[in-house]
Amino acid sequence: MNEPQPVPPNRRRFLKLTAVGAGAAGIAGTGALAGAGQAAAVTSGLTALTHPGVLHSRTDLDRIRSKVAAGTSPWTDGYDVFAADFFSRSTYTVAGGRATVTRGTSPEDGNAELWYDCNAAYQNALMWYITRDTAHATKALDIIKSWTNALREINGKDAELAAGIYGAKLAAAVEIMHYTGPAGSWSPTELADTVAMFENIFVPLINIYGDGGYGLMGLKGMFQIAVACNNLTLFNDAYNAFQTHSCCGLTKLIQPGTGQCCESGRDQAHTQLILGSLAEICQTAWIQGLDLYGASDSLLLSGFEYTAKYNLGNTVPYDAGFGRCNWHWSAVSTTGRGTFRPIYEMAYNHYVKRAGRSAPYTTQVAAGLRPEGAPFQCDHPGFGTLLFSL
Repeated sequence: MNEPQPVPPNRRRFLKLTAVGAGAAGIAGTGALAGAGQAAAVTSGLTALTHPGVLHSRTDLDRIRSKVAAGTSPWTDGYDVFAADFFSRSTYTVAGGRATVTRGTSPEDGNAELWYDCNAAYQNALMWYITRDTAHATKALDIIKSWTNALREINGKDAELAAGIYGAKLAAAVEIMHYTGPAGSWSPTELADTVAMFENIFVPLINIYGDGGYGLMGLKGMFQIAVACNNLTLFNDAYNAFQTHSCCGLTKLIQPGTGQCCESGRDQAHTQLILGSLAEICQTAWIQGLDLYGASDSLLLSGFEYTAKYNLGNTVPYDAGFGRCNWHWSAVSTTGRGTFRPIYEMAYNHYVKRAGRSAPYTTQVAAGLRPEGAPFQCDHPGFGTLLFSL
């Protein structure tokens, strides 16, 4: 086991991490969270947000629908997997809503119910747009409204993870239904109540932007929620953190020059969680007219290539001095090596098909996974062959 050695955190809470990996004992990190933060603020320069604009633009949604209707591969291959998924069914039974959701502290009351429902709301929203079957629209809105009406608190040691990860998925559902749902299906008051739920319950938990992947989950949630709430102030806050934050900004998560992830020594599942979440941020920003995919000389592409190369069985360099602010590992982890998360189509389609970049390892993984299937729990959109093929 490649156990990390902690640097005592001096932040408002201890950042929970269970470290696993291969190699000798870890080494202490040199950067403490006490000094973490953002440099002089940078803003997106946007004066308004584009809608729908969380993961999928109107053009994206129309492409998906038209390709499926025309029976065009690989969209139809992806659709077959997507439509058969448990969470895509209009007959899905709503699990929530609950007044309280607890993650990371036993008992985790309401935790599974929330991420189940977030998946179902998002996937039924997409099914509504693709099929125009109002049963899917009704299901997506029933889920959104049930949580809006019930939820009062998210708590537990991992409350930030719940608010960030689940909030991002729920925001994607809200965005589709707000701007494409059947006329009269969602009143202005109901919509305002959903915005208030995001801003009053989710946002206060995720805007502390903690260390490494933990902080990134809040950052992802903030990007998606900001767009769904049409809140440019929140969007600029997330944009600033992505560009400048010293513990969860892009250049802290992926090492310039190598593509090593700050959690490459932890395990390959969390490494890919980071890469996929960064891709979600970049995809949403792209719709807003911002090229975060190209930030820091397309650093995200380097991260995908490094991780895909290693998980395909190749040797990669490893810098034990690069890790999280409070945790470093002494060797790249073999835990989960060769198990690929469904995150590669989004990166492949942007960098190779849209931008014309070379990404041989990402391309190989994407081809091997095609058609991409469901995400692990609620961590990603999944189903990238259907949703992100160009």
